Amino acid sequence: MKLANIYGFLKKDLQDIENTLTETIQAEHPILREASLQLLRAGGKRIRPVFVLLSAQFGDYKHHMDQVKAVAVSLELIHMATLVHDDVVDNAELRRGKPTIKHIFGNRVAMYTGDYILARALEVITTVHLPSVHRTLSKTLVKVVEGEIAQIEDKFNVDQGLRDYLRRIKRKTALLIATSCKLGAIASGATEKQANQLYRYGYNVGMSFQIIDDILDFTASSKELGKPTGSDLIQGNITLPVFYAMNDPAFLEELKASFQNAKEIDENNLKHLVDLLSKTDAIEQSYQLSNLYLRKALHAIKLLPNNKAKRTLQTIATLIGKRRS
Repeated sequence: MKLANIYGFLKKDLQDIENTLTETIQAEHPILREASLQLLRAGGKRIRPVFVLLSAQFGDYKHHMDQVKAVAVSLELIHMATLVHDDVVDNAELRRGKPTIKHIFGNRVAMYTGDYILARALEVITTVHLPSVHRTLSKTLVKVVEGEIAQIEDKFNVDQGLRDYLRRIKRKTALLIATSCKLGAIASGATEKQANQLYRYGYNVGMSFQIIDDILDFTASSKELGKPTGSDLIQGNITLPVFYAMNDPAFLEELKASFQNAKEIDENNLKHLVDLLSKTDAIEQSYQLSNLYLRKALHAIKLLPNNKAKRTLQTIATLIGKRRS
């Protein structure tokens, strides 16, 4: 079962959010407008708006619908902005199987497009008159940027530990998903306790989601990924499977040789590294850690009211663990 199939009851609201995203990124300058629309057309899972809407079901969803949707749109725009900037840093040519803004328009336009989308996100969130929403979001943004800097600093660096990786994916992915859950709850008037429970759920689901992404970077095909297999390793990013594989002396020696004075790993080296990694238990260990986070996510919402949203959140966590593309 695909993720999108389990939250079909949100289809109308998600379509409203999609329409609002299109309207919001319209810019007067034709290049800025076309670049922004290019990213939107590439699609995406819209996971963050889904978590906002589901978490909002624990408050007065209908009465606070306008500000709930504003939160959802803002968080998705922030996510989109980070993707544009990531593609510049990673020199990526494909995003979800389509050319990146950086590839079509160049680095300068891409960076300004990311800035523009972020600015629009902040403009949208100003319509929500809840100080706690703005405090939470601003703290999250600071951490996300810190995570991006840390990822750049850690490229091609084998002298880093598992804790560095976990801190990095917390900032890269988990915090924005956790914030989506918390702000959805706050925007709908759910209790502080419920908002915190949902935040913990989102954090743990986000950690698992990124770990699965990092596993799929080695196990899925280029067609399924929408980008080259092993692209993280090509760019010098050490992900969870690589950390576990580094316990194997043969893999570690080859990795160090490939990283030495490298700005990018060539295709032959990559194939050899992937082959060596597949002979270790790194993938299985990575799935085990992902499942640990998913169990924590399910525990976090155990005491929430037993409604359709809770059941959907539980199903999403289960499906993320089984995700293979």
